[in-house]
Amino acid sequence: METLFWIWLAIAGAFLIVELMTPTMIFICFVVGAVAAAIIAQVWPDAYYWQTASFAVLSTGLIPFTRRFAKKISKPAPELSNIDRMIDQTALVIEPIDPDLGGKVKFEGEVWIAKANVAVEANTKVKIIAVSGTKVIVEPLD
Repeated sequence: METLFWIWLAIAGAFLIVELMTPTMIFICFVVGAVAAAIIAQVWPDAYYWQTASFAVLSTGLIPFTRRFAKKISKPAPELSNIDRMIDQTALVIEPIDPDLGGKVKFEGEVWIAKANVAVEANTKVKIIAVSGTKVIVEPLD
């Protein structure tokens, strides 16, 4: 039955799509198992038990190896430092900001030199969009 060959390949394709959507390296084991079952279905079409057994054994047997490989190639997400944490936060303008001369803002009790593309009055809330050295680049909140 050539139909089983195509069914196993369709199963392998479905698992491959799931793996591409969730890169965990778990579903790739099921892809390998389904491809092996498809090969067995092509060679011995009536060996249903062998197809199912090869799928189950290969799929579960490869999981520990792929998890080790996935841990080696993946990197943990970097933790944000204090500077990176400031981005997209709001600050209060304590000295008017001139586009050419700059000004000062207060963020969590600290005073920072600020630059903006437009003039911003004192006592206005602004959004920090970047940090450059000891200066913060801000834009007025709409």
